[in-house]
Amino acid sequence: MSTDPTTRYAGPDQQAPQKQEHPGRSGAMSPEPDYGEQTYRGSEKLAGKRALITGGDSGIGRAVALAFAREGADVMISHLEAEEQDARETCRLVVDSGRTAASLAGDIQDEQHCQRLVDRCVEELGGLDILVNNAAYQMSRSGIAAISSEQFDQVLKTNVYAMFWLCKAALPHLSEGSAIINTTSIQAYEPSPNLLDYATSKAAILNFTKGLAQELAPKGIRVNSVAPGPVWTPLIPATLPADKVGEFGVDTPLGRAGQPAELAPAYVFLASDDSTYITGERIGATGGRPLP
Repeated sequence: MSTDPTTRYAGPDQQAPQKQEHPGRSGAMSPEPDYGEQTYRGSEKLAGKRALITGGDSGIGRAVALAFAREGADVMISHLEAEEQDARETCRLVVDSGRTAASLAGDIQDEQHCQRLVDRCVEELGGLDILVNNAAYQMSRSGIAAISSEQFDQVLKTNVYAMFWLCKAALPHLSEGSAIINTTSIQAYEPSPNLLDYATSKAAILNFTKGLAQELAPKGIRVNSVAPGPVWTPLIPATLPADKVGEFGVDTPLGRAGQPAELAPAYVFLASDDSTYITGERIGATGGRPLP
């Protein structure tokens, strides 16, 4: 039986206005996000692969980690120290799927930490085949005058610099058939004034993906991106005003926010041999809001 996408998950009318301190916790959200625990069924699309996923403690990162594991991949995640509880839950899901899980806490704004992530992944998983640059920082502000230089630095270092550093560190370990997947956003195309710095970083990610894909294509390494629209993750109550959280996703044609579980298959597709003739591209998952 087909599923009606407009009613598959709770709509904005079931999202209470809520606020958390950054970086936010999955278990404190109402309703809690769906990561695919009860629904995702793997078919060995990533058998024997080793993946590093930044921001894998919750949100899209957790859903991707779970899906990768159920497709046969071993997974290492990065997370902030404040996200340790959520990170342990992601690792449990990976292990329960029959795969090896590893994690490392720290701040990817630090170049040396990015290098440590790659080194630890290679050490604990025996190599690296898939890099998912997913971790991101945003904080809603009233406009450019309210964005401090410190916040601008944090956004760019977390979202763009870390991706640059991680790709450089990972490249010596990647080989033919490897994949890099970057999380951009609908904000790269439709920048919201209250997220000016975040939108800027997401546009940079999109362009970086296209450029790096051209460099690495002759090596047999593919680089692609996923552009989510509004997705129900801890980043939302941790960075938006409570009233905006309550109506989050209402402006999409499907009338609701997406769930992390609905994003994970796009990452599986781009990481697997199902997409061997696709590089330098992006997949939009926006609830019907059109991308150019």
